[in-house]
Amino acid sequence: MQKGNRYEIIMNRLQEKFEKEVKGVIAKEFDIKNSFAVPEVGKVVINMGVGQAAKNQQQMDALKRDLAVVTGQAPSVRKAKVSIASFSLRAGMPVGLTVTLRGEKMYSFLDRLFSIVLPRLRDFRGISLKSFDKMGNYTLGFEEHTVFPEMDPAKSASPHGMEITITTTAGDDKKAKRLLELLGCPFQKN
Repeated sequence: MQKGNRYEIIMNRLQEKFEKEVKGVIAKEFDIKNSFAVPEVGKVVINMGVGQAAKNQQQMDALKRDLAVVTGQAPSVRKAKVSIASFSLRAGMPVGLTVTLRGEKMYSFLDRLFSIVLPRLRDFRGISLKSFDKMGNYTLGFEEHTVFPEMDPAKSASPHGMEITITTTAGDDKKAKRLLELLGCPFQKN
């Protein structure tokens, strides 16, 4: 990123918070002596199924453009591995788009997700604690990709669902929950 960019402050804020505050708190709470063993966010994977848009090239291009705007990175097209006649699906047809974020782009995306996108949702009372897998990864789904502030509903493609998976190195749900909580993830209150 170039110096003086208006996103530079947001870009480094969450990563700086992790390095200066969160790492120490987690190490102390879980009695972790080795600084390399402290849980951290490894990557964020954003998936979007394309459905009927796969048959319409203009709509497919619009979805690619929208996902690139939201994530700051061009998505890769995922193709069907097998043919399924009942779904009119042939092997090699596009079935989804995916983006994997790491490093600065990942922290920037998570910062926008936690501090802007989720609180703006209608009737938002926190995200569910039931979406952790047993390894400390969290998956969050959206019915429409237009909830992101970068999206102009008038110019974007028809609303499509998307799934965001936050992969951590925690190894269990308790550490992962605490890590995301300290990073600012708004979980439901019990």
